[in-house]
Amino acid sequence: MSRESVFAATLGYFLGPIKPFLDDDSVTEVMVNGFDQVYIERGGQLFETEARFASDDALLSAIHNVAQYVGREIDRDRPILDARLPDGSRVHAVIPPSARIGTYLTIRKFKRDILGLEDFVRFGSLSMEVKEFLELSVILRKNIVVAGGTGTGKTTMLNAVSTAVPEEERIVVIEDSSELKLNQRHCLYLESQQADRMGRGQVTIRDLFKASLRMRPDRIIVGEVRGGEALDMVQSMISGHSGSMTTVHATTPRDALIRLETLSLMSEVSLPVYVARAQVASAIDVIVQLVRHTEDGSRKVAKVTEAYGLDENNQFQFQDIFVSRLKGRTDDGRLVSELEFTGQQPTFATEPYEHGLDHLVRHSHEVWSEPQ
Repeated sequence: MSRESVFAATLGYFLGPIKPFLDDDSVTEVMVNGFDQVYIERGGQLFETEARFASDDALLSAIHNVAQYVGREIDRDRPILDARLPDGSRVHAVIPPSARIGTYLTIRKFKRDILGLEDFVRFGSLSMEVKEFLELSVILRKNIVVAGGTGTGKTTMLNAVSTAVPEEERIVVIEDSSELKLNQRHCLYLESQQADRMGRGQVTIRDLFKASLRMRPDRIIVGEVRGGEALDMVQSMISGHSGSMTTVHATTPRDALIRLETLSLMSEVSLPVYVARAQVASAIDVIVQLVRHTEDGSRKVAKVTEAYGLDENNQFQFQDIFVSRLKGRTDDGRLVSELEFTGQQPTFATEPYEHGLDHLVRHSHEVWSEPQ
């Protein structure tokens, strides 16, 4: 019996009260707010359940079981745990004293199927025109940021966009907690590591990013930038590693670039603000903005926006290529929207023709233009 099988069996016992939700594909997140209060997310909406752990000790035992499997520790001195279940689901736990009224456990379910952009078309989230625009942007090696708030589906969208990367390319994937699963065969997955009790063994996203540059990558995909590694990523984008992708927490395209600028300033390198801003402006080409509507819990693409440098006042410049328009509601109250072309062509509108990719332009002719 393998170590993974043993762990899965023991975990099934310890997490017994919430195991039905972990086995339910319609549940995307399980939130335990203390041993006697369990919420789930289904269809983008939260529901309180009747599930209960026997005691706080029973919940703590389950968390310690997860920590033991991943070789990490959680105690009063280190009250936060990030880990993964055998199926890839992400686990986040906080225990007292940091958790004030009990023990908190959040499990983000792992999607077994790799969703591509064609799946988003089937779901009605993208049109064939937008799908083709994103695919061509990837092939043209544009640097792409997927932005959105918590729970908007940034990682899922990033994974879908990555399916457009040509099969023959070498891809390095860097994550804090491994969630991405690419279709391509030539992929190297790197994951950060926490320090042990003695402060040893820590490997940060920034460490991994620096290492990845020596691995001859054609593409670098960073699951999410949260700190000073943003500067390394931005500088690599403008110095030979174009076609990179990442996600960032932001509610508008402008906020996404401002956040990248701010994170770049958090690096160990001392930079004037205007230099950090200029580098971000030069690096990022396309922003896919996601939103989650609280009315019905639906996740949608709000905008696909091009970023194109700075204006005379040193401010980021943008133009929306596609914008979501609300069309109404279904009979069961679900919002219906459609991404529409704004009429603004990207500054790289002639590139598909210049690179001999005009045979790939089938649904998005009005977005592109032949060189004059």
